[in-house]
Amino acid sequence: MPNLPTASRPIAAAAAVLLLAACGSKPADKDDADTGSSAADSLAAAKKTLDATSGVTLELSSKGVPDDVTALLEGVGILTHGEQGPAFDGTITVQVAGLKPDVPIIAVDGKVYAQVPLTTGWQTIDPSAYGAPDPAQLLATSGGLSDWLTATTGVAKGDTVRGGAGNKELLTTYTGTLPAASAKLLVPMVAGDLDATYLVTDDDQLREVELTGDVYGTGDTETYTVDLDDYGTTTDIKAP
Repeated sequence: MPNLPTASRPIAAAAAVLLLAACGSKPADKDDADTGSSAADSLAAAKKTLDATSGVTLELSSKGVPDDVTALLEGVGILTHGEQGPAFDGTITVQVAGLKPDVPIIAVDGKVYAQVPLTTGWQTIDPSAYGAPDPAQLLATSGGLSDWLTATTGVAKGDTVRGGAGNKELLTTYTGTLPAASAKLLVPMVAGDLDATYLVTDDDQLREVELTGDVYGTGDTETYTVDLDDYGTTTDIKAP
């Protein structure tokens, strides 16, 4: 090899270092990069989508709730961002004194109205007396269910699978821990932090929340599942 001019030797050495560095490195793996803060960013995007929609349909279910506690068991209805704030029109199933009645509910303008069993007409109630939340508040942009998405700690991205109507949606799983202070929105008497699993579509729609843990402080494990669908639902919910 011919001798390089003295002035060219530092340049050649630097080029060799850059070449070795390029050969010894590889692009960051997307799955490795899409953890931690980026997973939290995905949940934050889902919060924005839920806060921006006009309304959704909701289905709530539970498993393992002890028979001797006053508790919310199931629910189905429509949640909207109405002119007077979040509103709900549907039915919840509660467990009270060994009974499990289905109770029609309208929640609007900060009040909750119910058709209480063995009574006539609509009455204003305090839902916490039945172990239930004000269902309208689930869609509040501050202090609502969407806040769970940014309050959850230790968020990790899981698998992406197909699901939804016609199996046409891509659903990604995110897991973490939901603090008890946030979980009280759904279960006012929650005893501690809960394991949270979220299913989010590729267009940032939250489809499902599953909360699992010793909800009632009995040493057993209970599960609450909230399913959301029909983003963009509109209806005028008014007090009865």
